[in-house]
Amino acid sequence: MFIVTLTYTVPNDEVDRHLEAHMAWLKEGYASGLFLAAGRRVPRTGGMIFAEGNRETVEAMLRRDPFHINGVSEYVISEVNITSTAPGLEGLKAKAELAA
Repeated sequence: MFIVTLTYTVPNDEVDRHLEAHMAWLKEGYASGLFLAAGRRVPRTGGMIFAEGNRETVEAMLRRDPFHINGVSEYVISEVNITSTAPGLEGLKAKAELAA
C-alpha cells in the first residue's frame, strides 16, 4: 500500500480553481481500484491518498492529477507493508501479504 501526502504550494484560492478537476481525477482512481481513500489534511495544507498497486502505476496516476499538472501541490509517496489491522480492515493486510 502507498500513502501519498500532498502539500499545497500555492494559496488555497488557487488550489480551489483546480478542485473540481482534481475530484474527477480522484473518482477515476477509485473506479480503477487504485485509490482506497483520500481526504484533506487538517489544517488545510494538502491532502492524503491511500493507494494500492505498484509504485509505477501510482506515480503515473499522480502525474495526471490536475493539482500536479497545474503546479499547485507536491507529493511524497510512502510505501507501507500492512502487518496488522483493526477489525473490519483485515482485507488491507491480506493485500499486503499477497503483494509480498
